Parts: sequence; C-alpha cells; structure tokens
Amino acid sequence: MYTDTDRCVRAVRSKDARFDGWFFTAVRTTGIYCRPSCPAVPPKVENMTFLPSAAACQQAGFRACKRCRPDTSPGSPEWNARADAVARAMRLIQDGVVDREGVPGLAARLGYSTRQVERQLGAELGAGPLALARAQRAQTARLLIETSALPMGDIAFAAGFSSIRTFNDTVREVFALAPGELRRRAEKAHRHQQPQVPGTIALRLPYRAPLNPDNLFGHLAATAVPGVEEWRAGAYRRTLRLPYGTGVVALTPRPDHIGCQLALTDLRDLTIAISRCRWMLDLDADPEAVDDQLRSDPLLAPLVDKAPGRRVPRTVDAAEFAVRAVLGQQVSTAAARTHAARLVTAYGEPVTDPDPEGGLTHLFPSPQALAELDPQSLALPRSRRTTLTTLVSALADGSLPLGIDSDWEDARARLNALPGFGPWTTEVIAMRALGDPDAFLASDLGVRKAAKELGLPSTPAALTARAAHWRPWRAYAVQYLWATDGHPINRLPV
Repeated sequence: MYTDTDRCVRAVRSKDARFDGWFFTAVRTTGIYCRPSCPAVPPKVENMTFLPSAAACQQAGFRACKRCRPDTSPGSPEWNARADAVARAMRLIQDGVVDREGVPGLAARLGYSTRQVERQLGAELGAGPLALARAQRAQTARLLIETSALPMGDIAFAAGFSSIRTFNDTVREVFALAPGELRRRAEKAHRHQQPQVPGTIALRLPYRAPLNPDNLFGHLAATAVPGVEEWRAGAYRRTLRLPYGTGVVALTPRPDHIGCQLALTDLRDLTIAISRCRWMLDLDADPEAVDDQLRSDPLLAPLVDKAPGRRVPRTVDAAEFAVRAVLGQQVSTAAARTHAARLVTAYGEPVTDPDPEGGLTHLFPSPQALAELDPQSLALPRSRRTTLTTLVSALADGSLPLGIDSDWEDARARLNALPGFGPWTTEVIAMRALGDPDAFLASDLGVRKAAKELGLPSTPAALTARAAHWRPWRAYAVQYLWATDGHPINRLPV
C-alpha cells in the first residue's frame, strides 16, 4: 500500500488508525517517522515519504516519533494473511528466529538461500532480516525500559543485543533518547497508575478496531485444558513453552487494547511471548477488509452488522493444537477437555503459577513426551488411539512440521496422509494452528446448522461452492456462523 501515495496521504490527513502498521510516514524535514494516526498536525505532502516497515524507516535514518510511538502499532495484517516466503519470513522474524538462529537459520527454515531471503525482504519491506530483527529488538528494549525496574544491562541482553554499547546506540538512534531518559519519561507518565503484579511485565497489546471479544475469549475459555489454561478474574490465563524457558500470561480484553501480564523464567523470551499472544488472539487482522468482504453476501451481512470485528481464536503452539484436535474428534467440548487434562497430568511438565490463587500447574506435553505414552492407557476408541499415536510420532520425528512458518497446502497434504484425518480435522488445524484465514469447515455440524437456518446451502459441497465468494476470509465466516448458536464458545464467561 505504501506505493499508493494519494491513498497514504488521505489516511494520514484523516488520522485513520485502520492503516497503522500497513505503512509508516517518514517526514524529511524533521527526520522522524510516524504511524498514520499520529495526532500531530500532518506535514506538507512534499515533505512526506512512505515506507513499508519501521525497519526501513530506521535504516533510512529516521527516528521514531515520541508522540505516536509508531513502534507500538499493530503489525501489518499481510503477514498473517499470506503463505508466501516473505510472509512466512516475517512471522519467523517476529518469533525471534533471527536472534536465535541467525539469517542462515531463517533461510533454512524457508528452504531458500540467504541471498534470496535478503533480496525478497528488501524488495517488499525496504529492509533485510537483520534490520527487521534490530527494529524488533529496539521495541523489546523500550518495553522493558518502560515497564520494568530491571538494570539496563539485563535489559540489553534480554532484548537480544550483543553488548551494552550496541543497546545504548540503538535506543538513542531509534528513539532519540538515552535508555535512562526513556525510563524517566515513562515513570513520570505512569506515576499515578496501579503498580503491576510483582514478578510480571505489564503490557498493552494494540489492535485494529473493531474487535469483538465474545467468540475470541469465549472459545479459549470454553475449551481451556485444566492446569494449562483457565479463565479467572476476567482474564484468559495459560502457560507457555518458550525457547529459553517457560511463562505464564494473563490476557484481559479492554475497550481499546488487550491487557497483558507476563511472567517469564527468562526475559529473552519476551519478544517471542508477545508475538505468540498476538498470533493467538489474531490481533494483527484487518477487520474492515474481512467484514466488508463477508458483508457483501446478503445472508451473512446481518451477522456481521450485529457484532463486527470477530477474530479467529488461534493457539500459541501448533503441535499442541493438533493433538487437541484429534482428542476432540466426534466428542463434546467437555469430553475433549477431559482427555487433554489426563495427558497433561501424566506427561505435562510442572510449572509454578506466579499467582498463588491461580490454577495453572503444567505445560501441555511436548510431542517428544507424548511419544512415550502407552496407547492402551488412552480412554479412546482403537482407531482414535492409532490416529493420535501416528500424529505424535510424526510431530516428534519432524516429518510433520507444523508452525507459523508452515506452507499451508503442504501441511494439509501431510495431515491428510495420516490415518484418521478427514476434512474437519485438517481444516480446524489449518484455521487455528496454522492461521490460514481461508480455512473452511464445511462439514462442521455447527456451521451446517447455522447455514441452514440462514438459508444457505447446508451440504458440504454446496456450502463450499457458495463460500467461494467469501474468500480469502472463510475462516472468519466460520466464526460468524458459529456465533448463531448459544454454545459457551460464543460468549465471554461470566
């Protein structure tokens, strides 16, 4: 979009927050870059230049606006709506792969050479993987500076910098303030706020409005696995398995943001934890584009108009969700939770809940841990036991790679090759674990029931044909169709 100058100028002049994260406005006369919705008086058109990423702005010598804080805007919705190499690379960079494995590791995961990855990212984003990772490190550093009392040296290494000097230089260059100045400004601005829970980091996760929390948090709460997830005191809480340690997160829906409280055993996991929580809640979606497309169908339009901004509830761990999808085949939500809870008790890794009143006790078992299970111990039909053990084996040995970097069609083919995998299981994994916005559960009973009540075709083949008009947002159409039912997944817990 950043190449459409007229459209960008209109967005900046109207201070349209819907375009935050789509592009950034760099101002030649001041040397700063802003989000489109910056409250400052818009600069003259001849002084504006538009760039596709914060990293491109920083690489061009611009520093972040202190007023609109462009580094905290939602991410571009493109990276979660596409499955090409650039989108997969961006999802991996946001998940910290460059910091952990370097650019060669990123390229290997994508199946390209380092030069190819750098060329493709540079062409579309105006910056290579190292610059994009650097911009993310700067944002993480700012979060820690402003929301914690950690010494600056600890913050530098937690954010992924190789030295204190690099940390200091980057913060000054990007934010035009020294780390200590950033902290003093934050302390002054937050002087009258309630103190955060000891041992946690409090954050605000932004999103593009509108956001309807009912199905998003309702689904996560209604399907929560005891010991791993819970809904308590108005927040969805769960344990996290992260590259350097473990974590516990509490996510609370607010009118203009998602409140996030993170407790981590290793602060190097902060960026990854934030990225996975944003992914799980689908916070980088563009609800205007989704709803406009679905609203064009006169039978869906009333559902969209009644409660716009529905998101697709995803997961923080694709392998975990795949296992839970198999446990949920042809059983009730309560039965699926029971089966999952038994696996957690027997094979999950114990953790300590930072809240003494909380009920989180374990991480969900890893595929490697589940590979040791005795199939005869599972209270499941024999065919379902075979499906589960085959899935777990494929996940554990790496022959079935599932993650944010997965090629959606390749993953579908691999899943469909496993015994016991039909269209419903494959598509629900594609929708909630892989993040395909066009995944469609045409055979789901809830979807078919809703379709029939609305006057849509109710057989899978006919409904799939009708749903072609909803593409590429059929996963969101599923959320609107499910919402016609009174199931607990469609409402916030009391």
